Amino acid sequence: MNSPTTTPFADGRDQRGRFSKGNTGGPGNPHAAQVGRLRAAMLNAISEDDIRELVARLLELAKSGEIRAIKEVLDRTLGRPVEADLLERLEQLEALLCQQGQP
Repeated sequence: MNSPTTTPFADGRDQRGRFSKGNTGGPGNPHAAQVGRLRAAMLNAISEDDIRELVARLLELAKSGEIRAIKEVLDRTLGRPVEADLLERLEQLEALLCQQGQP
């Protein structure tokens, strides 16, 4: 007999929301293999020199005032502002907790 925490529900999960033993799981991404092959083909087709040329052109566009190019360069080099803001907030919270004597 199953324990109360592992008794499967109709959706294949136990009472704690975890997948139960014998759950077949979802079908997965039916396009994952194709996307993997396409990504590999793209990586094989693009050289490091190609990437350097693309980045140089992107920088030219950014320096000429192209807003989308500026945003792309900044996002790719500095990270998106929201992400940076969240990291800064986490660091501030950690410092506050350390000051209060919590690990």
